[in-house]
Amino acid sequence: MTETIKIKRGFNINLAGKAEKQISEINPSETYAIKPTDFLGIKRPKVLVQEGENVKAGSPLFYCKMMDKVKYTSPVSGEVVGIVRGEKRKLLEIRILADKTIGFESFKKYSVSEINNISKKQAADLLCQSGVWPHIIQRPYGIVANPDEDPRDIFISAFDSNPLAPDYDFILQNQEPYLQAGIDILKKFTSGDVHITLNADSEFSKIFSHLKDVKLHKISGPHPSGNVGVQIHHINPIRKTDLVWTTTPYGMMQIGKLFLEGKYDASKIIALAGSEVKEPRYYKVISGVQVKKLLQNKIKSDNHRIISGNVLTGEKIKMDGYLGFYDHLLTVIPEGNQNELFGWFKPTFEWLSFHKALGLFSFLNSGKKEYTLTTNTRGDKRAFVQTGVFEQVMPMDIYPTYLFKSIMAEDYDEMEALGIYEVIEEDVALCEFVDVSKHNLQQLVRKGLDLLQSS
Repeated sequence: MTETIKIKRGFNINLAGKAEKQISEINPSETYAIKPTDFLGIKRPKVLVQEGENVKAGSPLFYCKMMDKVKYTSPVSGEVVGIVRGEKRKLLEIRILADKTIGFESFKKYSVSEINNISKKQAADLLCQSGVWPHIIQRPYGIVANPDEDPRDIFISAFDSNPLAPDYDFILQNQEPYLQAGIDILKKFTSGDVHITLNADSEFSKIFSHLKDVKLHKISGPHPSGNVGVQIHHINPIRKTDLVWTTTPYGMMQIGKLFLEGKYDASKIIALAGSEVKEPRYYKVISGVQVKKLLQNKIKSDNHRIISGNVLTGEKIKMDGYLGFYDHLLTVIPEGNQNELFGWFKPTFEWLSFHKALGLFSFLNSGKKEYTLTTNTRGDKRAFVQTGVFEQVMPMDIYPTYLFKSIMAEDYDEMEALGIYEVIEEDVALCEFVDVSKHNLQQLVRKGLDLLQSS
């Protein structure tokens, strides 16, 4: 294991409502959904099923015409009851009315010893056919990886430093055989290394630290230390001509489970957290679960916001909405739709702020207090103000302020020179949080990446 990477720039958002390490049971959801909008890089998805058709877990539902060998499959067995489209017939969701007992498509099963003899093509074909491949993401651009390309390296962050994030060591306990099998498969796709980064500020990982044929790293510091983009930057940065892949620990486990069991098992353990949750804890669900039953009688008030994911990068959903494909966290916080007397001018210790602004004393409680935050931004969008604050929370050797301006100007050469290939939305989420100008910087970075990808 290499020396610990120490980062100082960043900011921990310590929210109230962290999930207790206790796994509870819930009644199964009636419907599940897969949302093409969860998968960046999909263009013109082609639907393969019709309403009323019966499918199994692992049955293909749609694919992207630009990368047709990668199939996006059903998480459960049952009847297709909805193909939901938006403006210009954009595909938003495919909904499945689940069977009481899940039936699975059968894929070829391998023993641990047989995995070593699988070719790269065999591995890619099975991953693409089963629906597990979308767990592999390409950098730059942060899109679903192309199985026909060869990455320089593969990176996995073994922890999440986002607010209220679940503990991977807890949700993946007893999954070591699948994790190791996932590593053995991923190794077939690169002539470089598979890198796993551990959190140096927490207890020694009993799961990830014992994996073989990987390069282990440790990193310490505030959020976004758990972002794989930050880790790549400090281990082996991405240049214009580089191609690297990333996945999550859950994605790695899904890969291993597919090969060892011969089926696409989309079950996962998620954290239900946030200050509006009565008893924050963990639940075993299936990917794409409708959150209605999960949240029933578990929310403190009616004035709340439900977020699939974390408060920085997650998606706002309704009570009858569905958990995102990549999410292991469901967050519920108060909705910030009420005006407050004197606003930001009011002296208080109750608001969390990175800025030492008039009236906000939260910096005195840094790392000590848990905060109950609403969705109120306490300000409207205004002219781009240069404060130097972005550089204080961005632990990469790039200049975020100038990068954002180059994207606004659509200056391709400047974007490349200023490091856009190293970032995706999650890497600038803290910049958006501390931005006094209230710009949607994550959306701005996606615009820049899309411009470069299409050029």
